[in-house]
Amino acid sequence: MTELIVGLIIFLGVHSVRLVAPDWRNAQIARLGANTWKLGYTALSLLGFGLIVWGFHLARPTPTVLWPRLPGMNHAAAGLMVIAFVLLAAAFVPRNHIRRAVGHPMVLSVKTWALAHLLANNTLADELLFGSFLVWAVIDYAALRRRDRAEGRAKPEASVAGSVTTVVIGAVAAAVFAKWLHLWLIGVQPV
Repeated sequence: MTELIVGLIIFLGVHSVRLVAPDWRNAQIARLGANTWKLGYTALSLLGFGLIVWGFHLARPTPTVLWPRLPGMNHAAAGLMVIAFVLLAAAFVPRNHIRRAVGHPMVLSVKTWALAHLLANNTLADELLFGSFLVWAVIDYAALRRRDRAEGRAKPEASVAGSVTTVVIGAVAAAVFAKWLHLWLIGVQPV
């Protein structure tokens, strides 16, 4: 469990520097250069992610069950995951109404992913992993929206074609992940 916790601290810590210490971050980028900063950011992110994966893998054979599984939660999680994949697609597909409406669809995707997995799982490792990501995403999303308002950031252009493409890509990706990739990558068939 220690590896999981350390990994979460490193990964979410690196992804929180802009939130908690923007002036320090900007000073480091100015001092080191953007490429060196990105290299260090990427290296620490990968280290944290690796520790999360390793720590979660170590915790799975002997789980600490916190409560009995609730009926129907896997199906609720599956529905939320379709939304999470559509939000993730909205971060990358240009000119879609979802990005225009929510501003930061990737962070909302993380929130939705974490909530879905909190509903469907009942072990200490699950709650640490998905709960940490949910708390981080809630704080990050609020901070990003405040920053957008403070900077007067304009909403991006959107089109029906971009929005339809976003929903189709997200729904197809969710189906492929649920049907094949989740079992292959995680070892669990979600529904």
